[in-house]
Amino acid sequence: MPTGTILPPEARNVRDLARRRMQLVRNRTSHILAVENVTARQLGKRITSNQVRRLDDEAINLMGLPEDVALAVRANVAVIATLCTQIDVLEKRLQEKVTPNPARALLATVPGIGRILATVILLEVGPIERFASAGNFASYARCVDSQRMSNGKKKGEGNVRNGNPYLCWAFVEAANFAQRYCPEARRFYERKKARTNSIVARKALAHKLARACFHILKEHKPFDVTRCFT
Repeated sequence: MPTGTILPPEARNVRDLARRRMQLVRNRTSHILAVENVTARQLGKRITSNQVRRLDDEAINLMGLPEDVALAVRANVAVIATLCTQIDVLEKRLQEKVTPNPARALLATVPGIGRILATVILLEVGPIERFASAGNFASYARCVDSQRMSNGKKKGEGNVRNGNPYLCWAFVEAANFAQRYCPEARRFYERKKARTNSIVARKALAHKLARACFHILKEHKPFDVTRCFT
């Protein structure tokens, strides 16, 4: 039986650091959403995530919340502040480890991919030579449907958990940003959406970006928008 690629210990350590950062970011988001929901229920209006991050004791007192509710909000805000500090620490270390790699700068030329997503993709991919084709890479990134077809009809699905969930998240996030800020990506997304729906269109765009990243890492060339979307 073929075995999966095992990255060297140093690469695994940095990759796991990026995964821990992602865990902290998700935890921070859950606490921010908790504060937003509390204020919506108590005050009849929702505050933004940036406003939540700027809350302090004085601001919470001015909100006029019931005493027990205010205490709960203070607890959430304290945890958010702690998580922000630790996330900054991890991001600083990740930048120290990954920035010298020229492949990171090449990935950052892709629409929707900034320094954080470029770091995640680079660390999760490992040696690009382990993928025989762009299709294999897109499948590993969970950007390809796993279906069993017979006579043009769907008869079932394969193991949808195959592949790397972190790469899947990264490319879907990149697709979300690309369709907002890149005209060519937006046109591709809208065409797909008109024929299917927004979820399928977003995954199709993520697939496009995943294939582009494969060629970028394989050929050591920056992103070519014409090559990607024509």
